[in-house]
Formats: sequence, C-alpha cells, structure tokens
Amino acid sequence: MKKITVLPTWCFRDEAGNPLDVQLLRLLGAVHRRGKLTQAAEDVGISYRHAWNVLRQGNAFFGVALVELKRGRGAQLTPLGDKLLWAEQRAVARLGPQLESLGSELNLAIAREQQGAVSVLRLHASHGFAVELLPRHLTALPLDLQYCSPHESLAALDRGSCDVAGFHLPRGAVGERIRASYHERLNPREHRVIGFITRTQGLMVAPNNPLGIEGVASLALEGVRFVNRQASSGTRSLLDGLLSEAGVASTAIRGFEVEEFTHSAVAAYVAAGMADVGFGVQAGAEKFGLDFIALATEDYLLACRHQALKEPRLQAFLDVLGSDAFQQAVQTLPGYRLSRCGDVMTVEEVLTP
Repeated sequence: MKKITVLPTWCFRDEAGNPLDVQLLRLLGAVHRRGKLTQAAEDVGISYRHAWNVLRQGNAFFGVALVELKRGRGAQLTPLGDKLLWAEQRAVARLGPQLESLGSELNLAIAREQQGAVSVLRLHASHGFAVELLPRHLTALPLDLQYCSPHESLAALDRGSCDVAGFHLPRGAVGERIRASYHERLNPREHRVIGFITRTQGLMVAPNNPLGIEGVASLALEGVRFVNRQASSGTRSLLDGLLSEAGVASTAIRGFEVEEFTHSAVAAYVAAGMADVGFGVQAGAEKFGLDFIALATEDYLLACRHQALKEPRLQAFLDVLGSDAFQQAVQTLPGYRLSRCGDVMTVEEVLTP
C-alpha cells in the first residue's frame, strides 16, 4: 500500500515573492558533510554548475556568502550558512515526531477509505530511535503510531484509546520513584508487559568536551548553558531523579527552563552552539557529532491488556519484535540493546524490585 510521508520544507522568498531554489538547504547540508562542492552536488543529485547557481542565488538573497570556497581546501559553510543549516536541523528534529503522527493518521484514513474496516495496531509511545524503526518493519500491519509521554500513553491504554503503550523504567535507585508511579497505572490482573529495548542516557556535549563536563553536578557550574526535555517526558523524569540523587537544585542550572521535545532536537540545539550540554540518548548525540557522557541505563517497555494478546494483530506485532530483521536494526543504534524483545511478562515481574 502506498503511504504518505509528511516532511517539513523551508521556503525563502524576497519582498517581491521570488523564491530561492528549494535545493539550497540540502546543498548546504551536503557541503557540511562532504567538504567539497563537487561531492555535495553529487549527493544532492544536481550538476556542479547548478550547485554554483544555487549558491550564487543564496548569496545574493542574503547579501553575504553562505559557503567559502578555497583552492585546495575544499568548501566550508560561513557563519550564516552554518546558522541556516542548524536552524533547519533543529526544525526537522523538533517537528519530526508530530509530522510522523500526522502521517500515521492520514495513512490510516486512506486505508479505511480504500479497504473499509481494517485491523490496525494503535501504539502510543514516547519518541525514540527504536520506536522509529517499527513502521518500516510492520509492513503487513497498519500502524497508528502516536507520540506522547509515558504517562499519557498508559492513560490512553487505560481508557481504550490504544492497544500498546510505551513506558520507561530506569535501572538502579533512581528508578524506584518512577517504578512506584507505574503501580497506579498497571493492573497485574488486566495488563501484561512486552519486553523491548534498553538504552543509555546521559549528557550530550560538544566534541572533545571543551568545558570538561563530568556529570549532572557540572550542569550547575558558572557559565554552562543547558537545554532540557519537556517536563512530561520520561527522560525528564530520569534527569530529575539524577539531580535529586546528586543534590543539585534545578534553579542552579542555567537554561533548565529551555525545553525541547525529542532527543534529536536537544542534540541539534547543542550542536548548533545554542547550549553547551543537553540530556538524552547516546544515539541522538552521535547523530549530530557530539560527545556523550553515559549516566544511566533504562528499560523501554510496552504495556497491553492481556486479553488483547489473543488477537492476530498483537501476535503479528510480537512476531515483528522477535524477528531477526528488526532486532538487527535495533542493534545498529548507538547505546541501544535488546532486552527480552517481544517476550511477554507479568506486571509483577517488571515492577517488583
């Protein structure tokens, strides 16, 4: 079945309404990656001559050069070119999950119009790199994937708005407070827990860690700028626990009130130089070329009603989780490991210390 993918696109127009070539940002990204205009043009799929014209048009539009070309030294972005690229990267990282959810809704609506009633698996879960893989592997099962916080996901499961809900459980002492909160949402008689993955969380810092960040205590150092996750996220709950354990007051952290909604958005914020450090998963740090300081391991788990496990759609979902193709894809993600992926467990097994 053909599917819709919703992607953000920037459009630059001057006062007369004349647009810039839509290839400009892609070309800037390729120059940043490859360091040569010839290779960047090849990556974007345009001729070297067209690439020159795109850059000339961009330079004229903004009144300054976007790329610096030096004989024998290749090409590199100017400060403005760099800012434009990172602004686009941040927008994609921030909007990506919402657009994926919208695409999921549109594809489901189209499937229902084309086929009538269809069997759909409704998954509510926080955004993550392993969850992103699921739509690519659940090809035979329509997936309605909605990104939301762990407690929002479990609330949706409780009222019957989803079939599977994702939640996080940090390992170690910091996870005990979070574990207690899940006792209110998961009923041992009604629910079952499906194993999924573990992931490493920690601090994302600039390459070579120029400020010498060592742990959460470093977040309160004078001059250190921090970017946070939103208060409802599981990652924020983990960070709050680590700060409490270390005796660090959030009021002492510059930028604690600055929030982003995905690991990638936090990483892009740091990579753009707008903050010195952020908190998130290792895969996000490596995606944006940042150094990573591991601080915690957490289990990412999935909950469902035990009666639903008898349904073919849940069995198909478990089959995908246990498949070699999906598990091999997870193992390519930095900081991610399989953890009883696809195994069904009782609530007591998971929530009993």
